Amino acid sequence: MLTIVGCLVEAHDFRLVALAASICALAALTTVCLVSHARRAEGWGQTGWLAVAAAAGGSGIWATHFIAMLAFAPGVPGGYDVLLTALSLVIAILFVGSGLSVAVRVNGGLAAGLGGAILGLGIAAMHYTGMAAYDVAGHKAWDPATVALSLALGAMLGGAALTIRFSSRGLRRQLPGAFLLLLAICSHHFTAMAAVTITPDPTLTVSEAAIPNSWLAVAVALASFAILLLASAALALDVRDHRHAKLEGDRLRSLANAAVEGLVVCTRDTIVSANQAFARLVGQTPTALTGATLSTFLPGDAARLAMANQTDRPLEAELRQADGGLVPVEIITQPVEHAGQPHYAVAVRDLRARRQAESQIHFLAHHDALTGLANRASFGKRLELEMRAADSAQRKLAVLCLDLDRFKEVNDLFGHAAGDAMLESVARIVTAELSGNQMMARLGGDEFAVLMPCERPSEAGRLAERILEALRSGIPEASGPQIASSIGIALYPDDADERASLLNYADTALYRAKSEGRGTYRFFEARMGMEVRDRRLLEHDLRHAVARGEMHLVYQPQTDVGSGAVTGFEVLLRWKHPERGLVSPAVFIPIAEESDAILQIGEWVLREACREAASWHKPLSLAVNVSAVQIHSPHFVGLLHEVLLQTGLAPGRLEVEVTETALIRDPNRALLTLRQLKGLGLRIAMDDFGTGYSSLSNLRSFPFDKIKIDGSFVRAVDSNEQTAAIVRSVLGLGRGLGLPVLAEGVETEAELSFLTAEHCHAAQGYLMGRPSPIEAFSQHTHGEVAIDEATRKRA
Repeated sequence: MLTIVGCLVEAHDFRLVALAASICALAALTTVCLVSHARRAEGWGQTGWLAVAAAAGGSGIWATHFIAMLAFAPGVPGGYDVLLTALSLVIAILFVGSGLSVAVRVNGGLAAGLGGAILGLGIAAMHYTGMAAYDVAGHKAWDPATVALSLALGAMLGGAALTIRFSSRGLRRQLPGAFLLLLAICSHHFTAMAAVTITPDPTLTVSEAAIPNSWLAVAVALASFAILLLASAALALDVRDHRHAKLEGDRLRSLANAAVEGLVVCTRDTIVSANQAFARLVGQTPTALTGATLSTFLPGDAARLAMANQTDRPLEAELRQADGGLVPVEIITQPVEHAGQPHYAVAVRDLRARRQAESQIHFLAHHDALTGLANRASFGKRLELEMRAADSAQRKLAVLCLDLDRFKEVNDLFGHAAGDAMLESVARIVTAELSGNQMMARLGGDEFAVLMPCERPSEAGRLAERILEALRSGIPEASGPQIASSIGIALYPDDADERASLLNYADTALYRAKSEGRGTYRFFEARMGMEVRDRRLLEHDLRHAVARGEMHLVYQPQTDVGSGAVTGFEVLLRWKHPERGLVSPAVFIPIAEESDAILQIGEWVLREACREAASWHKPLSLAVNVSAVQIHSPHFVGLLHEVLLQTGLAPGRLEVEVTETALIRDPNRALLTLRQLKGLGLRIAMDDFGTGYSSLSNLRSFPFDKIKIDGSFVRAVDSNEQTAAIVRSVLGLGRGLGLPVLAEGVETEAELSFLTAEHCHAAQGYLMGRPSPIEAFSQHTHGEVAIDEATRKRA
């Protein structure tokens, strides 16, 4: 009788045993790879992969058994029954296919274990059928306990092999399942071989129909070759899928890294993958994040809420960086499938830029963008609060309104950049003079307001003085303008107990300060209200006077003193208000200059006067007064050129009258404008000489063609020696400079006789003609044509 030890140690060729183990390992790995493909396939594709896996696994098990049987040498003749040998192969394939189908097609670990048990029983059925096919000259006896052990080992190890999740791509991750399947096959075979005892019997002979070992070797070789083919195909497919998976993974990682937002794929709280944006956000590398816990970077309940919030609604949280800093983020979580398993994709958006933008928007909503001061809305809210606080503390509240004197001229002459720089300087200088409980705001344009809680009005006056002095002492930019300002002050509750009224009264006081010389401050007084209101109504009506046809022109003749001939006309502006009647130019011209309405009105005067003068038959001169605002306007020269071209008036007939006041604000700018006007061919007269500054250097520096003596010096020139001396001096100065002199305001023959005796060139006044519509002087403008027309009408 042969013992188990004798059977395993002495009765086997270990070279063939090693070959059997190698074939078994190859078959097991091939089966696992093919089942992995079957799990990922669907429909008939899955059925095909299962059939190939069953053929490979069954053939491998069968080949392993019979190679091991070839290695078995009991020392007695033997062979193999053809039908039973073939049946053992069919049984192996069927059982392996059944077990794999159950494990793949039915989800769950229990189904995988059941399929593995079926596979293990298939190994046993194949083995014992193959042993039944073994025809030997002797008697075979089986040990029931060992047989039961072989059945148990095959079923348990087969179930374990299929229970392990070997569906992941890549050979390395499929090795555990293949190893357990190898153990299931080999452990069952050698345990079952140990369960059989062969007793030689010389009286028994081997059937002639039995397959000899040589034939069996050919069959096993063919089966092994089929296994190798299947293994090569499975390996090629696996390598291809691995390469495809790697390329797909690289593509997905490239797409994820291209995203601006941080992306994290995790299972429960464990990070499986993270893109570069998330890694930069937390201050680590993507590789270091793999395997880390999400709650490390989303402290508190943020990670738990992120996993629970599987909707499109964003969740705001704080992300902890590697250095411990916190970053505001927005999180959106979605369930995804990763590597065939359910995971969570977490999109993390950095909110720092948005928070900064929101903070900037909030700041701009309550502050001025240029100066950083509070704006009008913010000032109004603070004023309401301070008024309530003043009521509670039984104290006063002062509102100081200030604006910059002639700020528009700064923009026109030096550019808007200089204007912005001046506004910033004002904000900086005034803010430096304020204490902690005082507030400055920019209400718009060059208008500012200061809020000051105080006990006595004198405190507000002292603050206004400090502000004005600080602005006067401020150092202007290189070649830039000096800052000049006026301030109006209103007190709560003395002047008003309502916010709008308080601001309005402070603004009224500001207008009073500007009308009384500028560069000073004034407190509101009740009587100011009506005056300022009336002035503002007049300003409003003045802006619409031209459009409403309320403006008209009158002309006053200028004559030659020697001959008495009319040489030209000075055009004068008149305003007939529908309710106020005729408004004096001395009233509305200053208002027009302060409000810049003079630019619109002055353009209308130029166009109308030049159009009228161009229609005269006689080429008489036309004198037009020009405001300082017009002289300093950068578009004035271009406007005049356009008017001359459109009306067809010869430039030499137009005389522009300029006062010395218009020159001193910005001499360089004024000189440039006058020279450009001279370049157009116009003539320039100094108006109202003797009043204002009357600087002789102006006559030398500026290109004047005529001097006009103010009418205040001509009046009573024949009886007042001092006045006569001044007029003689001006006439002598004109002769010395080669400039003709025109005397204004001539009303009597005695005044005209004096001018004639002193050789004055021209005169203008009521004596020669009162300002009237141009039709009253048609005989001068149209000559004989006008006389003939009058005669024709009488006839």
